Amino acid sequence: MSRATSVNLSVFDRAQRGLFQVLGIVPAPLLGLAARVTRVNSDGEHLAPEMALVAAATAKVPGMGLTGQGPTRDRKNLDVVGAAMAQSFAPFAVEEDLIIDGPSGPIGATRYRIHEGTPRGLILFIHGGGYVVGSRASHDSAARALAVASGADVLSIDYRLAPEDKFPAAVDDSLAAWHFAVDKAPDWGIDPNKIVVAGDSAGGCLSAVIAQQTRGEKVVPALQLLIYPVTDMGGSTPSRKEFASGYFLTGADIDYFTDHYLTDPQVETADPRVSPLRADDLSGLPPAYVVVAGFDPLRDEGIAYAEAMRAAGVPVTLERAGALLHGFINMALISPDAREYVARMGAAVIDALD
Repeated sequence: MSRATSVNLSVFDRAQRGLFQVLGIVPAPLLGLAARVTRVNSDGEHLAPEMALVAAATAKVPGMGLTGQGPTRDRKNLDVVGAAMAQSFAPFAVEEDLIIDGPSGPIGATRYRIHEGTPRGLILFIHGGGYVVGSRASHDSAARALAVASGADVLSIDYRLAPEDKFPAAVDDSLAAWHFAVDKAPDWGIDPNKIVVAGDSAGGCLSAVIAQQTRGEKVVPALQLLIYPVTDMGGSTPSRKEFASGYFLTGADIDYFTDHYLTDPQVETADPRVSPLRADDLSGLPPAYVVVAGFDPLRDEGIAYAEAMRAAGVPVTLERAGALLHGFINMALISPDAREYVARMGAAVIDALD
């Protein structure tokens, strides 16, 4: 593990990781008994038992929630939880920390290559966290899992976070990282036309924004992999109401992130760099693979963005992970369903790059 993505775990954190590892091998029926709850959403989908336990732990275990202790502490908590829930992988052939020349200073990045030789292509991965929390460290396992599933290199980046750096700082850094990847790819033996842009949650939004902002450039993404993305930051959808509390990402979290990221939410939520769904024209975008979770406040806006792109003539695949929560890409240690959907994401990348 690179120094930039390593996290030191306390005794409590290591015990927590051990619990997560046990949950990953417990048969689903027993997990269901342990969860002592069967949750069914309004569309008739059943929450996976291990996801029910994560939802319960978020409310009960200190540091498991996304917000509540201030940005600095919340960031550390997410890094620690990410490390505790990380899958174990065999050593990678390449794992190097890089510095990207950003518009307002250096942007940290880590490149992963699973095997020696020429990779299939490159995934530019942009982490989630509401533009306030999250890092390469919190999403180290997700980046590795995508590299393993796809056979592509993964370039995972940090970007400036709010409230220290508000919109459009994250957008500007993400675009700088995209152009760095395009310029650097040949040095890594990769065709610049075989670069996928991918991200989860806020990172999914930033990935969608890159696809919109680079439209018409000489090199554009081969695929946009949008994992439960934010697409309408000022929206009010049935899923935002149905899953406002008790399902890991809460309505209070969303409000907190919005208030920290935006200076004038009433105005800026209409900007397509904040809300890609509000763009006037979605035609000509790269093919998209959109994944939504069944028990996620952001589910409906992810579906709406997939449908809007499809209506504009963009090739779109929409995957609905009906039994899962927001954030499931970081929960693959305990969730067979999450691992299955990560494998499908890898297959989508392979299809786009081969």
